[in-house]
Amino acid sequence: MSVADEFGARAQQMRQKAEQLEQAAERASDPAERERLKEKARRLQEQSKMPGDSGGIDPM
Repeated sequence: MSVADEFGARAQQMRQKAEQLEQAAERASDPAERERLKEKARRLQEQSKMPGDSGGIDPM
């Protein structure tokens, strides 16, 4: 498995976990817990995005 494949698989796992956290936040009765879960889901979504969307080439 290549590094790109491993990153893609890891990113997918992170997105799935973020979705689970969002669902848990919707079910949470405590507003503080709901916000904590939503924030954690948001951070996972951000981390799951592929770095270097420009293709790794830095146009001068």
